[in-house]
Amino acid sequence: MLKKCILSFIFIFGLQAMHAQKIALLKYNGGGDWYANPTALPNLIDFCNKNIATSLDQKPVTVNPDGPEIFMYPFVHMTGHGNVVFSENEAENLRNYLLGGGFLHIDDNYGMRQYLITALKKVFPDKELQELPASHPIFHSQFEFSNGLPKIHEHDGKRPQAFGIFDNGRLVLLFTFESDLGDGWENEEVHHDPEEVRLKALQMGANIIKYAFEN
Repeated sequence: MLKKCILSFIFIFGLQAMHAQKIALLKYNGGGDWYANPTALPNLIDFCNKNIATSLDQKPVTVNPDGPEIFMYPFVHMTGHGNVVFSENEAENLRNYLLGGGFLHIDDNYGMRQYLITALKKVFPDKELQELPASHPIFHSQFEFSNGLPKIHEHDGKRPQAFGIFDNGRLVLLFTFESDLGDGWENEEVHHDPEEVRLKALQMGANIIKYAFEN
Protein backbone atom coordinates (compact mmCIF):
# COMPACT_ATOMS: atom_id res chain seq x y z
CA MET A 1 0.00 0.00 0.00
CA LEU A 2 2.81 2.42 0.87
CA LYS A 3 4.52 1.68 -2.44
CA LYS A 4 1.29 2.36 -4.32
CA CYS A 5 0.77 5.66 -2.50
CA ILE A 6 4.34 6.75 -3.24
CA LEU A 7 3.99 5.87 -6.92
CA SER A 8 0.66 7.67 -7.14
CA PHE A 9 2.33 10.76 -5.68
CA ILE A 10 5.07 10.50 -8.29
CA PHE A 11 2.43 10.31 -11.02
CA ILE A 12 0.52 13.34 -9.74
CA PHE A 13 3.74 15.30 -9.37
CA GLY A 14 4.76 14.28 -12.88
CA LEU A 15 1.53 15.60 -14.35
CA GLN A 16 2.29 18.98 -12.80
CA ALA A 17 5.86 19.02 -14.08
CA MET A 18 7.36 19.42 -17.53
CA HIS A 19 7.27 15.65 -17.93
CA ALA A 20 3.56 16.04 -18.60
CA GLN A 21 4.64 17.39 -21.99
CA LYS A 22 6.42 14.16 -22.89
CA ILE A 23 5.14 10.77 -23.96
CA ALA A 24 6.90 7.45 -23.50
CA LEU A 25 7.60 4.17 -25.30
CA LEU A 26 7.42 0.94 -23.30
CA LYS A 27 10.48 -1.34 -23.38
CA TYR A 28 9.18 -4.80 -22.51
CA ASN A 29 10.75 -8.25 -22.21
CA GLY A 30 10.00 -11.47 -24.04
CA GLY A 31 11.87 -10.97 -27.29
CA GLY A 32 9.33 -8.83 -29.13
CA ASP A 33 10.67 -5.82 -31.03
CA TRP A 34 9.45 -3.06 -28.71
CA TYR A 35 11.65 -0.66 -30.71
CA ALA A 36 9.78 -1.16 -34.01
CA ASN A 37 8.75 1.88 -36.08
CA PRO A 38 11.43 4.28 -34.80
CA THR A 39 10.11 7.28 -36.77
CA ALA A 40 6.48 6.72 -35.76
CA LEU A 41 6.20 8.52 -32.43
CA PRO A 42 8.32 11.54 -33.44
CA ASN A 43 6.07 12.00 -36.50
CA LEU A 44 2.91 11.64 -34.42
CA ILE A 45 4.23 14.14 -31.89
CA ASP A 46 4.99 16.62 -34.66
CA PHE A 47 1.51 16.15 -36.13
CA CYS A 48 -0.16 16.66 -32.75
CA ASN A 49 1.84 19.79 -31.98
CA LYS A 50 0.81 21.28 -35.33
CA ASN A 51 -2.82 20.18 -35.37
CA ILE A 52 -4.27 19.74 -31.88
CA ALA A 53 -2.38 22.41 -29.92
CA THR A 54 -0.17 20.09 -27.86
CA SER A 55 3.33 21.05 -26.78
CA LEU A 56 4.89 17.61 -26.65
CA ASP A 57 8.64 17.15 -26.51
CA GLN A 58 9.77 15.97 -29.94
CA LYS A 59 11.74 13.03 -28.56
CA PRO A 60 9.75 10.35 -26.71
CA VAL A 61 11.41 8.73 -23.71
CA THR A 62 11.79 4.98 -23.13
CA VAL A 63 10.43 3.49 -19.91
CA ASN A 64 10.47 0.03 -18.35
CA PRO A 65 7.29 -1.62 -17.05
CA ASP A 66 8.66 -1.94 -13.52
CA GLY A 67 10.37 1.44 -13.16
CA PRO A 68 9.04 4.37 -11.13
CA GLU A 69 9.77 6.73 -14.04
CA ILE A 70 6.70 5.45 -15.91
CA PHE A 71 4.58 7.45 -13.47
CA MET A 72 6.08 10.65 -14.85
CA TYR A 73 4.34 10.23 -18.20
CA PRO A 74 0.55 10.30 -18.66
CA PHE A 75 0.72 8.51 -22.05
CA VAL A 76 2.75 5.39 -22.84
CA HIS A 77 2.88 3.68 -26.23
CA MET A 78 3.72 0.04 -26.86
CA THR A 79 4.22 -1.80 -30.15
CA GLY A 80 5.93 -4.80 -31.75
CA HIS A 81 5.46 -7.99 -33.71
CA GLY A 82 6.27 -10.79 -31.26
CA ASN A 83 6.41 -12.07 -27.72
CA VAL A 84 5.53 -10.00 -24.67
CA VAL A 85 6.35 -11.07 -21.11
CA PHE A 86 5.66 -9.18 -17.89
CA SER A 87 7.15 -10.30 -14.59
CA GLU A 88 5.03 -10.11 -11.44
CA ASN A 89 6.73 -6.84 -10.46
CA GLU A 90 6.24 -5.38 -13.94
CA ALA A 91 2.58 -6.39 -14.00
CA GLU A 92 1.96 -4.85 -10.57
CA ASN A 93 3.71 -1.63 -11.52
CA LEU A 94 1.79 -1.33 -14.78
CA ARG A 95 -1.46 -1.98 -12.95
CA ASN A 96 -0.69 0.73 -10.39
CA TYR A 97 0.27 3.13 -13.18
CA LEU A 98 -2.96 2.57 -15.08
CA LEU A 99 -5.24 2.61 -12.05
CA GLY A 100 -3.45 5.73 -10.81
CA GLY A 101 -4.31 7.77 -13.90
CA GLY A 102 -1.95 6.60 -16.64
CA PHE A 103 -2.88 5.50 -20.16
CA LEU A 104 -1.32 2.75 -22.28
CA HIS A 105 -1.82 2.48 -26.05
CA ILE A 106 -0.75 -0.86 -27.52
CA ASP A 107 -0.55 -1.05 -31.30
CA ASP A 108 -0.19 -4.56 -32.71
CA ASN A 109 2.36 -4.29 -35.49
CA TYR A 110 1.29 -7.80 -36.58
CA GLY A 111 1.84 -10.99 -34.61
CA MET A 112 1.62 -9.54 -31.11
CA ARG A 113 -1.93 -10.31 -30.01
CA GLN A 114 -1.57 -13.94 -28.93
CA TYR A 115 1.27 -13.07 -26.56
CA LEU A 116 -0.25 -9.82 -25.36
CA ILE A 117 -3.50 -11.43 -24.20
CA THR A 118 -1.54 -13.70 -21.86
CA ALA A 119 0.63 -10.84 -20.60
CA LEU A 120 -2.38 -8.62 -19.89
CA LYS A 121 -4.03 -11.32 -17.78
CA LYS A 122 -1.11 -10.91 -15.40
CA VAL A 123 -1.68 -7.14 -15.24
CA PHE A 124 -5.48 -7.37 -14.90
CA PRO A 125 -6.49 -10.93 -13.97
CA ASP A 126 -10.08 -9.82 -13.32
CA LYS A 127 -10.57 -7.68 -16.42
CA GLU A 128 -11.17 -8.50 -20.08
CA LEU A 129 -10.48 -6.56 -23.25
CA GLN A 130 -13.72 -5.07 -24.57
CA GLU A 131 -14.19 -4.05 -28.18
CA LEU A 132 -14.92 -0.34 -28.52
CA PRO A 133 -17.92 0.59 -30.68
CA ALA A 134 -17.53 3.17 -33.45
CA SER A 135 -19.54 5.55 -31.27
CA HIS A 136 -16.83 5.67 -28.59
CA PRO A 137 -15.54 9.24 -28.06
CA ILE A 138 -11.95 8.26 -28.89
CA PHE A 139 -12.99 8.07 -32.55
CA HIS A 140 -14.44 11.58 -32.45
CA SER A 141 -12.23 13.51 -30.00
CA GLN A 142 -10.68 15.70 -32.73
CA PHE A 143 -11.02 14.03 -36.11
CA GLU A 144 -14.10 12.12 -37.18
CA PHE A 145 -13.91 8.35 -37.72
CA SER A 146 -17.55 7.40 -38.04
CA ASN A 147 -16.70 3.75 -38.75
CA GLY A 148 -14.25 3.43 -35.88
CA LEU A 149 -10.61 2.41 -36.17
CA PRO A 150 -9.19 2.96 -39.70
CA LYS A 151 -7.39 0.29 -41.69
CA ILE A 152 -3.82 1.31 -42.52
CA HIS A 153 -2.07 -1.92 -43.58
CA GLU A 154 -3.57 -5.18 -44.79
CA HIS A 155 -2.38 -8.53 -43.42
CA ASP A 156 -4.98 -11.26 -43.03
CA GLY A 157 -8.06 -9.65 -44.50
CA LYS A 158 -9.45 -8.99 -41.04
CA ARG A 159 -11.26 -5.83 -40.01
CA PRO A 160 -9.47 -3.34 -37.76
CA GLN A 161 -10.55 -3.51 -34.12
CA ALA A 162 -9.98 -1.40 -31.05
CA PHE A 163 -10.18 -3.01 -27.63
CA GLY A 164 -10.07 -1.41 -24.23
CA ILE A 165 -9.69 -2.14 -20.55
CA PHE A 166 -11.73 0.06 -18.23
CA ASP A 167 -11.50 1.01 -14.58
CA ASN A 168 -14.65 2.55 -13.07
CA GLY A 169 -15.72 3.62 -16.54
CA ARG A 170 -12.37 5.18 -17.49
CA LEU A 171 -10.52 3.75 -20.47
CA VAL A 172 -7.04 3.01 -19.13
CA LEU A 173 -5.69 0.80 -21.93
CA LEU A 174 -6.30 0.82 -25.68
CA PHE A 175 -5.26 -2.08 -27.90
CA THR A 176 -5.44 -1.46 -31.66
CA PHE A 177 -5.45 -4.61 -33.80
CA GLU A 178 -5.34 -5.26 -37.57
CA SER A 179 -4.84 -1.56 -38.23
CA ASP A 180 -1.09 -0.87 -38.00
CA LEU A 181 -1.40 2.75 -36.98
CA GLY A 182 2.32 2.91 -36.17
CA ASP A 183 3.25 1.93 -39.72
CA GLY A 184 1.15 4.83 -40.94
CA TRP A 185 2.97 7.20 -38.60
CA GLU A 186 6.37 6.24 -40.02
CA ASN A 187 8.31 8.31 -42.55
CA GLU A 188 6.80 8.05 -46.02
CA GLU A 189 9.85 6.29 -47.47
CA VAL A 190 9.54 3.40 -45.01
CA HIS A 191 6.28 1.89 -46.30
CA HIS A 192 5.48 4.21 -49.22
CA ASP A 193 1.90 4.66 -48.05
CA PRO A 194 -0.24 7.18 -49.92
CA GLU A 195 -0.55 10.53 -48.21
CA GLU A 196 -4.24 10.01 -47.47
CA VAL A 197 -3.49 6.74 -45.67
CA ARG A 198 -0.73 8.30 -43.58
CA LEU A 199 -3.04 11.20 -42.76
CA LYS A 200 -5.74 8.83 -41.48
CA ALA A 201 -3.20 7.09 -39.26
CA LEU A 202 -1.87 10.37 -37.85
CA GLN A 203 -5.35 11.76 -37.27
CA MET A 204 -6.38 8.63 -35.39
CA GLY A 205 -3.18 8.83 -33.37
CA ALA A 206 -3.96 12.45 -32.53
CA ASN A 207 -7.43 11.40 -31.40
CA ILE A 208 -5.86 8.86 -29.04
CA ILE A 209 -3.42 11.42 -27.62
CA LYS A 210 -6.15 14.01 -27.13
CA TYR A 211 -8.54 11.55 -25.53
CA ALA A 212 -5.87 10.20 -23.18
CA PHE A 213 -4.83 13.65 -22.01
CA GLU A 214 -8.39 14.81 -21.43
CA ASN A 215 -9.87 11.76 -19.71
